[in-house]
Amino acid sequence: MEKNIKELLQDMGFRPIGLDDEFRFRCTRCGRCCIHREDILLSPQDIFRMAGELGMEAGEFMADYCEAYIGKDSRFPIVRLMPRGSVRRCPLLKDRKCRVHAAKPSVCAMFPVGWCIVMRGPGEEEAGSGIQYLLNLTSCGERSETHTVREWLQSFGIPLEDRFFLKWQEVVYEAGEAFRKAEIRADAREMETFWQAATVMLYLSYDMEKEFLPQFEANAQRLLEMLRKAVPQG
Repeated sequence: MEKNIKELLQDMGFRPIGLDDEFRFRCTRCGRCCIHREDILLSPQDIFRMAGELGMEAGEFMADYCEAYIGKDSRFPIVRLMPRGSVRRCPLLKDRKCRVHAAKPSVCAMFPVGWCIVMRGPGEEEAGSGIQYLLNLTSCGERSETHTVREWLQSFGIPLEDRFFLKWQEVVYEAGEAFRKAEIRADAREMETFWQAATVMLYLSYDMEKEFLPQFEANAQRLLEMLRKAVPQG
């Protein structure tokens, strides 16, 4: 990664880390990472898994625990857990314990490790896109255990090359580009229709008795095809 990107990540409290690099961390379940939070963003997979854990439909879960808004830069529908109370706690925190611990969002399950997509151009070691892992330079927890990123992710059942994560990033990018182009010509009512359709297709339209990923891929394909037809290319 470029030096300035590394410095930016450092300013945000992260540093790049490799799959086999070591870090020291042990979660003490203090609950501090579940309060003063406005930023627990959810993917469709997160919502599907948590709703299933609570015996709910995706739409019910969204209505009870989430807030949806349009990203300022991405122009894409974003869903977050809606914090509650004066300490802005996660709505799924009860008696300092997570009600969906077995199905908690990937951002929580991976903590203090995170990930992002890095685009590489021609001539770089690997062209195309790839996953960059990040270490949250947090002060919580203890430093009594040593892990590698590879071992940490495997312990939570998170694939190293996560098919959903890669596809989700592609959908966010392509749909966001389409929404930005649409805003040039469309009025507020038309844009609201586009965004509502995207929210329903990507976050809510699931049969909870069936496997998630094939449903997500079909929903994403439907949305992108609709946008390609509705929004002029180029």
